[in-house]
Amino acid sequence: MRKESQERASLPRFFTLEMFMFTITVLSGLVLIWNLIAPNNNIIALFCAGIVFTLSIVVVIRLLMDPDSVRARQSDAMLKLASRTLACMNEGLDRTAAEKICELLLPSTAAIAVAITDKDRILAYSGYEESENPSGSIIRTHATHATIADGEMRVLFTPEDIGFPDEDSNIKAAIIVPLTVGRNVEGTLKFYYRRASHISETQKSIAEGFGQLLSTQMAAAALEEQTNLATSMELKMLQSQINPHFLFNTINTIASLIRTDPETARKLLREFAVFYRRTLEDSADLIMFGREMEQTRRYFTFEVARFGSDRVAMVEDIDSRIDDMMVPPFLMQPLVENAVRHAMPSEGKLTISITGEVIGQDVIVRVMDDGVGMTEESRQNILHPESSTGLGIAVKNVHDRICGYFGPGTYMDVESELGVGTCVKLVLKGGARREYQ
Repeated sequence: MRKESQERASLPRFFTLEMFMFTITVLSGLVLIWNLIAPNNNIIALFCAGIVFTLSIVVVIRLLMDPDSVRARQSDAMLKLASRTLACMNEGLDRTAAEKICELLLPSTAAIAVAITDKDRILAYSGYEESENPSGSIIRTHATHATIADGEMRVLFTPEDIGFPDEDSNIKAAIIVPLTVGRNVEGTLKFYYRRASHISETQKSIAEGFGQLLSTQMAAAALEEQTNLATSMELKMLQSQINPHFLFNTINTIASLIRTDPETARKLLREFAVFYRRTLEDSADLIMFGREMEQTRRYFTFEVARFGSDRVAMVEDIDSRIDDMMVPPFLMQPLVENAVRHAMPSEGKLTISITGEVIGQDVIVRVMDDGVGMTEESRQNILHPESSTGLGIAVKNVHDRICGYFGPGTYMDVESELGVGTCVKLVLKGGARREYQ
């Protein structure tokens, strides 16, 4: 926890240094001006103020031009913008949300206009020629129709490529990003530019990144509307995988590393994008156990970044034959997450061990930890039907789904001892036969 606190404090300290130097510059400048216009000049004060003003100007310029500081400010701004964008989509991507998002994105890019469409019409348009592109207007440009048709991102450098018949248009270039839900293209995010030279690699990255972010949130909204999940317990489980607490907690962890370890921050950001996408993709179908473990490892990467490798660790000893076994998704991650949340000691290191073995036609999987353990009463209660929050709902959900898929003879067993640790054992009847075909 101490390591996490130090990392989170590093970025604010950097911006505090900038503000301090700006303050020194302004104060020394005021003293310099006052001495210049005062009737009785104090030569010593004038000389000292001039030196302080000059030195502070040099330091401020060095701070502003330092590559690490530039990246820190850019990353911090993008993370805040992403957070505000997500907040606009609580109810999905409707016209109101689209208008707010366009207004947020426009000043944060080099574009002169930003637009969001569905498959047929403009949902929102902000910027140049806004009055000529009202919400609800039919999509006119062939490049937008082409993106909706093939789902490919387009970077366009001429009005003809965009589909503007009038070559006198001030819009000379554009980036069009498809918004997808699963394999279906549901709309586009468009950035229009005054000149082709304004489209840099940074602009492409921003466009692509926010296109993926909006697509992910659209998929999350669509997921919540589905009614074909087997039980309401599964829906609660899926919602817990994409809750805002986990989202913002991970963003804060990444933000804390931007200044101290930008390379690690970039890697975590990429991993988080994959994790979030996989969470949605894996929510409805059976997946291979190996894929479930990949997602579990990816999740644990964020916990190591958050708490530090001196506080949490995960080891595995899994028979390779189990990797191809088909299982319902979200079996292992909730158990590992519970171990981190509930078994972490106040001091020392928590080690989580995952084992998997094949015994005859059955598969035995164990998730063990050396944490604080639990009382006998707590152990008896976590599988109780009335458990509806926290540890109870996660463990019972896993139990119900393995029994529903693997059938009679499948069960979960929980052993725990205070101060020693906890072991959750999954006995998957006939699991060795449940391979990918």
